[in-house]
Amino acid sequence: MRPEILFPLFAPIGTLKGVGPRVAPLLERVAGPIVRDVLWLQPHAVIERARARRLSDAVDGRVMTFEVTIQDYQKPRSQAQPWRVQVADDSGLMMLVFFGRFGDQLQQRHPVGARRVVSGKVEESKFGRQMVHPDYTVDPAKADEIPDIEAVYPATEGLPPRRVRAFAHEALERAPEMPEWQDPAFLAREGFPNWREALSRLHNPTGEADLSPLTPHRRRLAYDELLAHQLAMAQRKAARRREPAARIAAGGLAGRIRADLPFAFTGAQERALADIRADFAAGERMSRLVQGDVGSGKTVVAMCAMADVADSGGQSALMAPTEILARQHFETISGPLGAHGVGVVLLTGRDKGAVRAEKLRALASGQAQVAVGTHALFQDEVAFHRLQLVVIDEQHRFGVAERQRLQAKGEAVHLIAMSATPIPRTLELTMYGDLDVSRIDEKPPGRTPVATRAVPMGRVGEIVGRLREAAQGGAQAFWICPLVSESEVSDLAAAEKRALALRKVIGPSVGLVHGKMPPAEKDAVMADFADGKVSVLVATTVVEVGVNVPNATIMVIEQAERFGLAQLHQLRGRVGRGSRESACVLLYDPPLSETAQQRLDILRRTDDGFVIAEKDLELRGGGDALGLRQSGLPDYVFADPFAHRELIAIAGDDARLVVARDPELKSARGKALQVLQELFDWKAGLALRDAG
Repeated sequence: MRPEILFPLFAPIGTLKGVGPRVAPLLERVAGPIVRDVLWLQPHAVIERARARRLSDAVDGRVMTFEVTIQDYQKPRSQAQPWRVQVADDSGLMMLVFFGRFGDQLQQRHPVGARRVVSGKVEESKFGRQMVHPDYTVDPAKADEIPDIEAVYPATEGLPPRRVRAFAHEALERAPEMPEWQDPAFLAREGFPNWREALSRLHNPTGEADLSPLTPHRRRLAYDELLAHQLAMAQRKAARRREPAARIAAGGLAGRIRADLPFAFTGAQERALADIRADFAAGERMSRLVQGDVGSGKTVVAMCAMADVADSGGQSALMAPTEILARQHFETISGPLGAHGVGVVLLTGRDKGAVRAEKLRALASGQAQVAVGTHALFQDEVAFHRLQLVVIDEQHRFGVAERQRLQAKGEAVHLIAMSATPIPRTLELTMYGDLDVSRIDEKPPGRTPVATRAVPMGRVGEIVGRLREAAQGGAQAFWICPLVSESEVSDLAAAEKRALALRKVIGPSVGLVHGKMPPAEKDAVMADFADGKVSVLVATTVVEVGVNVPNATIMVIEQAERFGLAQLHQLRGRVGRGSRESACVLLYDPPLSETAQQRLDILRRTDDGFVIAEKDLELRGGGDALGLRQSGLPDYVFADPFAHRELIAIAGDDARLVVARDPELKSARGKALQVLQELFDWKAGLALRDAG
């Protein structure tokens, strides 16, 4: 139950003064439905007003405040023209400019001859000195109402920043003094204010510098948020470890399968498998993330884990987000496992009738020890004899509920989540703090690095010519079209136009896949590409092009400067899967920004996904770091994963220590931390953005 101290903050926004039925939906759009959301609004700019004694002291481009006399009104000759109000003091003249139908109101409220204090941005124009839509026009008796420093808040049509500011300040008045949930020694070391004071400084900046995420008050609020999140994940992790699970021994089957493979494991693969086996032996439910670049050998490691499970009489399920990826995994593991008597079935939405019934019987009876499939795996009619391990590929593509439905088909089922998106170490805790992480950060031997070069769009004809020669020689290529706009329709039109242009030069073997296609049609084109019937595949970025086509040796990325570094690396990883030399061409529109230039340079210099992920975080800074919102990066209010990256690790350590010493949060600090968790809604019982 929510602590009583938080009741004022969780009250509806309609309880704030001035928030009636008309304003409430506008304020909810800007902030959210409760008072806490308004309290957490952050100013994005500060207006510093210079008070000048005389108009002759006006400075072009500065926000200034003057006391003047209204001298004259100049009515517009048409609706497109503004009202101009001439004001003066003993040192000169200035025009106040108002667009819209303000004239009658202006003349009533500010008649000729009246003294007024005006404040706004001064501009020098062809009409002379002017102030367009002054921020304030008040009677001199109310001059104190004009702040010298004014925080600017987010706004929406019908709700200007100044009204939002007033609501934020009222929310601040309702914020209670909280019990201190932070360690006193840590607060003193960091020079952090208390929670209430940090919020007060947030809403009362004394200058532009106070908006920096590195100020003590902003770092304090960020750390509170990070600790609430890390504590919830540490509690989830501890709860899992208290849950007993079957001990699975490393049997001889995996060794015999490995002996048949035409390659040896890399050191990183050996370490990942050792991590999994240690989890299996612990008798606690495993929840482990195995992350590594495309083609680093994650699936083979998972296959050995499935062999151990089969050896001990259990079953495994491998779930992939698309049918094409599920088929790819099935082809990778069914041969090696099947050769040693392990039954593997592929279950997708296409399975119907007797074929489907037979597969379901094999799983329910235990005759099949491994199921590979899509969302079809967690359907109600799919039953397992003894499910002990679930492997989820590209786990961020599934909702928590979907993952849990599959795990619920067994008792205390072990989990391996796989991700081909390398995460910077500084972000690992924010995304996977409740998982154990294994990194496969070595490439299999024999891989030929992909030759990468950047080419201006002006030379696209030359690239198309070379592509035609390569296609005639039997090579296959991807051509990725850019994100033209937020509109899928525009992106689709650009992709169709490019496919048409390539068909004129290369011929009918140019295929097209995009997000608007029905899944079956998309899978058919991808399958044709995998079978070599399509030589050049044009794709929009909304399409998962994770199909393994060893014959694909060319990747062309159009307008590469529009893509993030991690995304470019992911796309490049689709070629160079075989032993043949491969190339990636980054077509760009000059001139490049400095950041875009650095992105393309880094991509040319390295193919290490973890190095690239760190560099991408560096270049992007905070905000949507790595474009990972879709991958589960939390939507923090105060914490910036880049600016506050050192606080992430401290919060993780603090959370683990708290859970180890005070698992029930019964101490004085523990009770205060319960208030913190309720405040941020990061609670262990909620469906966190995790893999388990």
